[in-house]
Amino acid sequence: MKLKVCWMYHDIMDLYGDKGNILTLQKRCLDRGIDFDLETCGIGQEKDLSDFDLVFLGGGADKEQLSLIPDLLKRKDNILQALEENTFFLLICGGYQLFGQYYISANNDMIEGLKINSYHTETGKEKSRCIGNVIIAARLDDLHTKIIGFENHIGKNISANEDIFNEGSFYGTYIIGPILVRNPKLCSLFIHKLIDSKEKDFEYGEEDYEFEKKHMKKQLKMHSDGIPKFS
Repeated sequence: MKLKVCWMYHDIMDLYGDKGNILTLQKRCLDRGIDFDLETCGIGQEKDLSDFDLVFLGGGADKEQLSLIPDLLKRKDNILQALEENTFFLLICGGYQLFGQYYISANNDMIEGLKINSYHTETGKEKSRCIGNVIIAARLDDLHTKIIGFENHIGKNISANEDIFNEGSFYGTYIIGPILVRNPKLCSLFIHKLIDSKEKDFEYGEEDYEFEKKHMKKQLKMHSDGIPKFS
Protein backbone atom coordinates (compact mmCIF):
# COMPACT_ATOMS: atom_id res chain seq x y z
CA MET A 1 0.00 0.00 0.00
CA LYS A 2 1.29 3.43 -0.95
CA LEU A 3 -0.08 6.93 -0.49
CA LYS A 4 0.88 9.55 -3.03
CA VAL A 5 0.88 12.98 -1.38
CA CYS A 6 1.26 16.50 -2.78
CA TRP A 7 2.27 19.36 -0.47
CA MET A 8 1.21 22.59 -2.19
CA TYR A 9 3.19 25.82 -1.80
CA HIS A 10 5.43 24.16 0.79
CA ASP A 11 7.99 26.95 0.54
CA ILE A 12 5.67 29.82 1.53
CA MET A 13 2.67 28.28 3.33
CA ASP A 14 4.21 26.91 6.51
CA LEU A 15 3.49 29.68 8.97
CA TYR A 16 3.16 27.76 12.24
CA GLY A 17 4.98 24.51 11.66
CA ASP A 18 2.42 23.06 9.27
CA LYS A 19 5.13 20.71 8.02
CA GLY A 20 4.54 18.87 11.29
CA ASN A 21 1.30 17.53 9.81
CA ILE A 22 3.17 16.06 6.85
CA LEU A 23 5.95 14.61 9.02
CA THR A 24 3.41 13.06 11.39
CA LEU A 25 1.38 11.51 8.59
CA GLN A 26 4.55 10.16 7.04
CA LYS A 27 5.85 8.65 10.29
CA ARG A 28 2.52 7.13 11.30
CA CYS A 29 1.98 5.65 7.84
CA LEU A 30 5.45 4.13 7.63
CA ASP A 31 5.04 2.65 11.11
CA ARG A 32 1.88 0.88 9.92
CA GLY A 33 3.28 -0.54 6.71
CA ILE A 34 2.06 2.21 4.36
CA ASP A 35 4.54 3.73 1.91
CA PHE A 36 4.45 7.52 1.77
CA ASP A 37 5.42 9.11 -1.55
CA LEU A 38 5.70 12.88 -0.99
CA GLU A 39 5.97 15.51 -3.75
CA THR A 40 5.82 19.29 -3.50
CA CYS A 41 4.15 21.80 -5.80
CA GLY A 42 5.23 25.43 -5.97
CA ILE A 43 3.98 28.44 -7.92
CA GLY A 44 4.11 27.76 -11.66
CA GLN A 45 4.99 24.09 -11.24
CA GLU A 46 2.89 21.71 -13.34
CA LYS A 47 1.15 18.98 -11.36
CA ASP A 48 -1.99 16.96 -12.01
CA LEU A 49 -3.53 16.96 -8.54
CA SER A 50 -5.92 14.16 -9.48
CA ASP A 51 -2.90 11.84 -9.60
CA PHE A 52 -2.52 12.13 -5.81
CA ASP A 53 -4.30 10.45 -2.92
CA LEU A 54 -3.85 13.53 -0.71
CA VAL A 55 -3.25 17.23 -1.31
CA PHE A 56 -2.08 19.27 1.69
CA LEU A 57 -1.97 23.06 2.01
CA GLY A 58 -0.91 24.90 5.15
CA GLY A 59 -1.27 28.46 6.41
CA GLY A 60 0.38 31.76 5.61
CA ALA A 61 0.03 35.48 6.20
CA ASP A 62 -1.78 37.80 3.77
CA LYS A 63 1.45 38.53 1.87
CA GLU A 64 2.06 34.85 1.13
CA GLN A 65 -1.56 34.15 0.26
CA LEU A 66 -1.75 37.07 -2.16
CA SER A 67 1.41 35.86 -3.89
CA LEU A 68 -0.06 32.45 -4.71
CA ILE A 69 -3.73 33.24 -5.43
CA PRO A 70 -3.25 33.79 -9.22
CA ASP A 71 -1.52 30.41 -9.48
CA LEU A 72 -4.16 28.70 -7.32
CA LEU A 73 -7.06 30.11 -9.36
CA LYS A 74 -5.51 28.68 -12.53
CA ARG A 75 -5.65 25.24 -10.90
CA LYS A 76 -9.38 25.38 -10.04
CA ASP A 77 -10.55 22.98 -12.78
CA ASN A 78 -7.85 20.49 -11.84
CA ILE A 79 -8.76 20.79 -8.15
CA LEU A 80 -12.42 20.12 -8.94
CA GLN A 81 -11.39 17.12 -11.03
CA ALA A 82 -9.28 15.81 -8.14
CA LEU A 83 -12.20 16.16 -5.70
CA GLU A 84 -14.52 14.36 -8.11
CA GLU A 85 -12.00 11.51 -8.31
CA ASN A 86 -11.88 11.28 -4.49
CA THR A 87 -8.49 12.88 -3.88
CA PHE A 88 -8.38 13.93 -0.22
CA PHE A 89 -7.66 17.55 0.66
CA LEU A 90 -6.35 18.62 4.07
CA LEU A 91 -6.25 22.40 4.43
CA ILE A 92 -5.05 24.44 7.41
CA CYS A 93 -5.96 28.07 8.23
CA GLY A 94 -4.91 30.25 5.25
CA GLY A 95 -5.00 27.29 2.89
CA TYR A 96 -8.50 26.49 4.12
CA GLN A 97 -9.89 29.99 3.66
CA LEU A 98 -8.56 30.18 0.08
CA PHE A 99 -10.98 27.40 -0.91
CA GLY A 100 -13.98 29.43 0.27
CA GLN A 101 -15.90 32.26 -1.37
CA TYR A 102 -13.61 35.08 -0.25
CA TYR A 103 -11.74 36.44 2.73
CA ILE A 104 -11.28 39.93 4.12
CA SER A 105 -7.62 40.80 4.64
CA ALA A 106 -6.18 42.77 7.56
CA ASN A 107 -6.35 45.86 5.28
CA ASN A 108 -10.10 45.25 4.67
CA ASP A 109 -9.49 44.14 1.08
CA MET A 110 -11.85 41.43 -0.20
CA ILE A 111 -9.73 38.63 -1.67
CA GLU A 112 -11.44 36.23 -4.05
CA GLY A 113 -11.20 32.54 -3.18
CA LEU A 114 -11.69 29.42 -5.28
CA LYS A 115 -15.42 29.36 -4.35
CA ILE A 116 -15.33 25.59 -4.04
CA ASN A 117 -17.02 25.72 -0.62
CA SER A 118 -19.71 28.01 0.75
CA TYR A 119 -17.82 29.47 3.72
CA HIS A 120 -15.97 32.78 3.83
CA THR A 121 -13.66 34.57 6.26
CA GLU A 122 -14.28 38.00 7.75
CA THR A 123 -12.07 40.32 9.77
CA GLY A 124 -13.23 40.77 13.35
CA LYS A 125 -15.22 43.96 13.87
CA GLU A 126 -12.85 45.23 16.52
CA LYS A 127 -9.82 43.75 14.78
CA SER A 128 -8.90 42.12 18.08
CA ARG A 129 -6.42 39.31 17.65
CA CYS A 130 -7.18 35.85 19.04
CA ILE A 131 -3.96 34.32 20.35
CA GLY A 132 -3.44 31.14 22.29
CA ASN A 133 -4.29 27.49 22.66
CA VAL A 134 -7.88 26.38 22.09
CA ILE A 135 -9.79 23.19 22.79
CA ILE A 136 -12.83 22.37 20.72
CA ALA A 137 -15.35 19.55 20.67
CA ALA A 138 -15.42 17.83 17.29
CA ARG A 139 -17.73 15.24 15.79
CA LEU A 140 -16.30 13.49 12.72
CA ASP A 141 -18.15 10.34 11.68
CA ASP A 142 -18.09 8.10 14.77
CA LEU A 143 -15.25 10.03 16.39
CA HIS A 144 -16.37 12.39 19.12
CA THR A 145 -13.28 13.94 20.63
CA LYS A 146 -11.64 17.08 21.91
CA ILE A 147 -9.26 18.77 19.49
CA ILE A 148 -6.30 20.83 20.71
CA GLY A 149 -5.24 23.68 18.47
CA PHE A 150 -3.77 27.16 18.34
CA GLU A 151 -5.07 30.54 17.19
CA ASN A 152 -3.30 33.72 16.11
CA HIS A 153 -5.54 35.70 13.79
CA ILE A 154 -8.09 38.50 13.61
CA GLY A 155 -10.32 36.73 11.10
CA LYS A 156 -13.43 34.64 11.74
CA ASN A 157 -14.34 31.79 9.42
CA ILE A 158 -18.06 31.66 8.67
CA SER A 159 -19.23 28.12 7.92
CA ALA A 160 -21.61 25.42 9.07
CA ASN A 161 -18.91 24.23 11.47
CA GLU A 162 -16.15 26.77 11.88
CA ASP A 163 -13.83 24.44 13.83
CA ILE A 164 -13.55 21.37 11.58
CA PHE A 165 -15.12 21.43 8.12
CA ASN A 166 -15.64 18.12 6.30
CA GLU A 167 -17.46 17.33 3.07
CA GLY A 168 -16.60 14.00 1.46
CA SER A 169 -12.84 13.85 0.96
CA PHE A 170 -12.41 17.54 1.86
CA TYR A 171 -11.12 18.39 5.34
CA GLY A 172 -10.31 21.90 6.51
CA THR A 173 -9.83 23.84 9.72
CA TYR A 174 -9.16 27.45 10.65
CA ILE A 175 -7.08 26.22 13.59
CA ILE A 176 -3.43 26.77 12.76
CA GLY A 177 -0.29 24.71 13.16
CA PRO A 178 0.42 20.99 13.35
CA ILE A 179 -3.06 19.78 14.35
CA LEU A 180 -2.29 16.13 13.52
CA VAL A 181 0.75 16.18 15.82
CA ARG A 182 -1.29 17.28 18.81
CA ASN A 183 -4.34 15.11 18.09
CA PRO A 184 -3.39 11.44 17.55
CA LYS A 185 -7.00 10.21 17.29
CA LEU A 186 -7.69 12.71 14.53
CA CYS A 187 -4.53 11.61 12.72
CA SER A 188 -5.58 7.95 12.95
CA LEU A 189 -9.06 8.75 11.62
CA PHE A 190 -7.60 10.62 8.68
CA ILE A 191 -5.20 7.80 7.78
CA HIS A 192 -8.01 5.23 7.94
CA LYS A 193 -10.20 7.40 5.72
CA LEU A 194 -7.41 7.69 3.16
CA ILE A 195 -6.65 3.98 3.12
CA ASP A 196 -10.29 2.88 3.14
CA SER A 197 -10.86 4.94 0.00
CA LYS A 198 -8.23 2.80 -1.72
CA GLU A 199 -8.50 -0.61 -0.06
CA LYS A 200 -11.12 -1.32 2.63
CA ASP A 201 -9.59 -4.66 3.66
CA PHE A 202 -6.05 -3.37 4.14
CA GLU A 203 -4.31 -4.96 7.13
CA TYR A 204 -2.69 -2.21 9.19
CA GLY A 205 0.45 -2.69 11.21
CA GLU A 206 0.20 -2.07 14.94
CA GLU A 207 -0.17 1.54 16.02
CA ASP A 208 1.76 3.00 18.94
CA TYR A 209 1.34 6.65 19.84
CA GLU A 210 1.46 6.54 23.63
CA PHE A 211 3.78 9.55 23.77
CA GLU A 212 1.31 11.67 21.78
CA LYS A 213 -1.62 10.52 23.93
CA LYS A 214 0.23 11.41 27.13
CA HIS A 215 1.09 14.84 25.74
CA MET A 216 -2.53 15.43 24.70
CA LYS A 217 -3.78 14.41 28.15
CA LYS A 218 -1.36 16.89 29.72
CA GLN A 219 -2.49 19.67 27.39
CA LEU A 220 -6.16 18.99 28.10
CA LYS A 221 -5.46 19.21 31.83
CA MET A 222 -3.59 22.50 31.41
CA HIS A 223 -6.33 24.08 29.30
CA SER A 224 -9.44 22.44 30.76
CA ASP A 225 -11.46 25.62 31.41
CA GLY A 226 -14.17 26.47 28.95
CA ILE A 227 -14.21 23.20 27.01
CA PRO A 228 -17.53 23.06 25.12
CA LYS A 229 -19.93 20.15 25.51
CA PHE A 230 -20.66 17.83 22.61
CA SER A 231 -23.88 18.77 20.84
